[in-house]
Amino acid sequence: MKWTRISAVILCLLVLAAIAAKAPFPTDDWPTSTPAEQGLSPEPLDELVRDLHDGKRYPDVDSLLIVKNGYLVVEEYFGLWNAERLHTLQSVSKSITSALIGIAIERGEIRGVDEKILGFFPERTDIRNLDARKRAMTLEHLLTMRSGTDYNEEGPESPHFQLNSLRRGWDRFYLDRPMVTDPGTHFQYDSGGVILMSSLLKARTGLHADAYAERHLFAPLGITRTRWERNAEGHPHTGGGLDLRPRDMARFGLLYLRGGRWGERQVVPADWVETSLKPHVELSGPQAKATHAVAYGYLWWILHGDPAGPPDGCVYAAMGYMGQYIFLVPEYDLVVVATAGAYGVDQLGPIEFLYSHILKAVRK
Repeated sequence: MKWTRISAVILCLLVLAAIAAKAPFPTDDWPTSTPAEQGLSPEPLDELVRDLHDGKRYPDVDSLLIVKNGYLVVEEYFGLWNAERLHTLQSVSKSITSALIGIAIERGEIRGVDEKILGFFPERTDIRNLDARKRAMTLEHLLTMRSGTDYNEEGPESPHFQLNSLRRGWDRFYLDRPMVTDPGTHFQYDSGGVILMSSLLKARTGLHADAYAERHLFAPLGITRTRWERNAEGHPHTGGGLDLRPRDMARFGLLYLRGGRWGERQVVPADWVETSLKPHVELSGPQAKATHAVAYGYLWWILHGDPAGPPDGCVYAAMGYMGQYIFLVPEYDLVVVATAGAYGVDQLGPIEFLYSHILKAVRK
């Protein structure tokens, strides 16, 4: 990755750290304000909301929330959706799983990202396709989707579709995958490695990931309603099986925008937030271009910044299938949440209107 891009991301992280102590934080409810009071031009946002209600330009969007300076300034629901309905997060769940790993490392339950994956499963003596590459696979390789296995999500015969059809044995299925490259050398989108983290957390903490999240992440944030997809063994689907209310997605986004701090409490370690949002993998190609992605962190996407904004700007994103997004824009103290039930190119609608309308509303 070019030094200019690395420098830009570092500067974004410094901005994030500088605003980490800002108030307000939501308690039982969000503090609200208007876009104009928080430095946003209302006209582009009004136009966007009209387009979303119309549904022609951006079909199947279910919600849009904008948090500026800690205040909820836009909250809109479309169709049959409302503030109290839990919505699928799909792969936004991955960024939440990353937070759980960071918490477990801080608590000493996991030694660090360099821990070997097979070390979490000492009782497994019959793992298939075992070789030096598999023995070298670490937690960091899973966090950056560079495991070296053949796991992919390309079509109905792919390993991902096979895993999702299983009622038990998700960890066994992943651990048995053949290796195709050395770990750490090749990026391939890989939900299976994130799903395996559910078993890693259970092995080290004694709690399933959903219970661990409830105790150490959701309760401090005031998130009281969740729903997880689980298998017959009780393992929650940490790669894409969590449902939350959009307002609670925004709480999680604000937590990361504030450097992992919530009020007076450091919920996620600040250094974990910083490391998670650093570029570990450079991205290129048509898919990266379509999503504005330039790099990948620890289960977070790094997108290029506002084209009309500071040259060192950037956007961090948790992204999920069918159009689920949490966007963080540190230099504008901005969190944007969008949920949808879209398919194909329509899934990218929230990325498009983030740049065409929401960032345009920021008064430079």
